[in-house]
Amino acid sequence: MRKFINLTTHQREELVDITEQVRQMVRESSIQNGLVALYAQGATAAIMIQENWDASVRTDVVHLLQKLIPRGVWQHDQVDGNGDSHLKAGLVGPSETIPLIDGTLGLSRWQNIFLCEFDGPRQRRTVVCTILEDR
Repeated sequence: MRKFINLTTHQREELVDITEQVRQMVRESSIQNGLVALYAQGATAAIMIQENWDASVRTDVVHLLQKLIPRGVWQHDQVDGNGDSHLKAGLVGPSETIPLIDGTLGLSRWQNIFLCEFDGPRQRRTVVCTILEDR
């Protein structure tokens, strides 16, 4: 089963929680055991599994990446000013795979799934959600 999560981002750099949308897709699939593969389309977005309880973790992730990969110092910035966005997305990565166990995402209590926006705001970001069944 394959579906798409389409969302709008509101800041240049932010982590957007998409866990509930993925859970809804799992429910709709009726698949009990397998894998959930998530893929962020776009060269300046990524997918991350991170703590869900304290929102400061999301802010800390953004601040860490801003310190590691500052804005305005990369060759690609001369093209369209988002060299750091490409590097951040490449470092985090465009995908995550989560086990599906008895109809439930195999996340721990403190984990959620986030789209990482590194070049927003964007009217439309798309995450491809593919659910594969164990046979």
